[in-house]
Amino acid sequence: MPPDSARGARREPRLPLDELVDELQVRLDEVRGAHGRLHHLLEAVMSVGRDLELPQVLRRIVEAAVELVDAEYGALGVIGESHEEKQLLSHFLPVGIGREQIAAIGDHPCGRGILGVLIRHPEPLRLRELSEHPGSYGFPPHHPPMRSFLGAPIRVRDEVFGNLYLTEKRGAKEFDREDESVLSTLATAAGVAIENARLYEESRWRQRWMAASAEVTSMLLSGAEQQEVLALIVDRAKGQLGADLGAISVPENDRQLRVALAAGAGAEVYQSHAIPLTGTLTGLAFTRGELERSDDVQSDARTLGSVLREVGMGAMVAVPIGTEAGRRGVLMLARLPDKPAFTHEETAPLQGFAAQAGLALELADRRRDAEQIAVYEDRDRIARDLHDLAIQRLFATGMTLQSALRLQSSAAGEEKLLRAVRDLDDTIKIVRTTIFGLRAHDAGTASDGLRVRVMRQIEGATESLGFSPALRTEGLLDVNVPRHVADHAVAVLGEALTNAARHAQADAVDVHVVCGAEDLSLTVSDNGVGMPADGRRSGLANLEHRARELGGALDVDAPPGGGTRLTWRVPLRPDSAGPNGPG
Repeated sequence: MPPDSARGARREPRLPLDELVDELQVRLDEVRGAHGRLHHLLEAVMSVGRDLELPQVLRRIVEAAVELVDAEYGALGVIGESHEEKQLLSHFLPVGIGREQIAAIGDHPCGRGILGVLIRHPEPLRLRELSEHPGSYGFPPHHPPMRSFLGAPIRVRDEVFGNLYLTEKRGAKEFDREDESVLSTLATAAGVAIENARLYEESRWRQRWMAASAEVTSMLLSGAEQQEVLALIVDRAKGQLGADLGAISVPENDRQLRVALAAGAGAEVYQSHAIPLTGTLTGLAFTRGELERSDDVQSDARTLGSVLREVGMGAMVAVPIGTEAGRRGVLMLARLPDKPAFTHEETAPLQGFAAQAGLALELADRRRDAEQIAVYEDRDRIARDLHDLAIQRLFATGMTLQSALRLQSSAAGEEKLLRAVRDLDDTIKIVRTTIFGLRAHDAGTASDGLRVRVMRQIEGATESLGFSPALRTEGLLDVNVPRHVADHAVAVLGEALTNAARHAQADAVDVHVVCGAEDLSLTVSDNGVGMPADGRRSGLANLEHRARELGGALDVDAPPGGGTRLTWRVPLRPDSAGPNGPG
């Protein structure tokens, strides 16, 4: 028999109860691990929902995914929005790779290879070895080695927003089913967090657009110049969308638009540029009344020949200003090539902003029209009051004085009465002229009418003459005198005043402009030395030529008191020309 010590060294047989205890310990460890992982998953779900800024939300999602499944590298790829980009990634956010290494690798993945497999088939994908998959394209230079892979789609309102990509499971050769389940759960929570961030971002965008619209409307209704308002519209739209160039084009005729205002990069080239209604996106936006967008004007066939290519722009968007009932123009925004294209979320409020701006412009025009009508009505009232009250009283006074002439016996008293009657007649003429001017409703006559142009000529001659000429006007100068006749009359007056300043040596000049029913007469008289018989008449020849061209005549004589009197008379219409007219 072996010694007792040998028997003591033998291992005692394990009882079934011991095996059960060990198995229970393993299960407890698994439960503790699952409980801990569940706890971390809940923390991750809470963390991705804390932020409301979309970039921060996306970054937090990737970081949480890497930590949860214990991966070396992670990334979130956002799928493009447009029809052409549905199979590509518009944004790629990596975690675990340094900036220097990212710069060495180059452009971010666009959605080929394994990444494209998950885009085309949005279901969880788990691989032990990336290179063994038939869709693998390999890695670019300077890219870190990656073998194991786990991916899951992120859905927002049943639409795939993007995908989570994880590689290199720490401490294991591959990701397991539990990792896949955890990542899918996180992706579901990420979809909710992204939707919340989008809603928050959308509300902020809407608030900013509303503030911009209110600012434009307030500026218009406060009476600001339209060019200032257009500049404000471009500035606010540029700021909202981060554009580098903004412009507003307005209709010039039925074939093209004209750039009324441009601001930003390349504005000096784009300013005042003519844009055809056909063959351009800006023209298309105006004719269709819809938003038009291009992701790259340099390669877009629809922008061939566009000046935007010349100024080196990338993405652009054009939206009509106003409503279908009345389009005022087109608002165009463009970005440089190194910036991303305009997204649907960005441009969705732009059309409402442009429509609101167009409506504000229309209201401002209506308000200006109403104010102008009010001014005209006030002028009519003043004219009626002057005619009905002042002129009638002046007439009555004149008649009283004329009747008093018969009662005067002395020559001095008679002369004083005659002078008073003449003064009253002159006053009546002045009041009548004022009434005619107040009733001139033609747009622009207040600043461009013959009456004002004559006054400017007289003011301009004051310095050369050394005194201010006297002016009398009669009739509807701003209403009945055609533009081309007024142009000749102003030129004739300027020449006559210049001659008086150079040659007359006068200390008084009288200008009398009368617009009759059929003709216009301009008389310039001075009390100077008169015109010598052998003097040069080149200037008078020009004035006579102008008169004959209009079917009129020029007369030059000496008034009873000495000096020179020039009378230039022309018909207002060709059919009223006399026998010396053009026929």
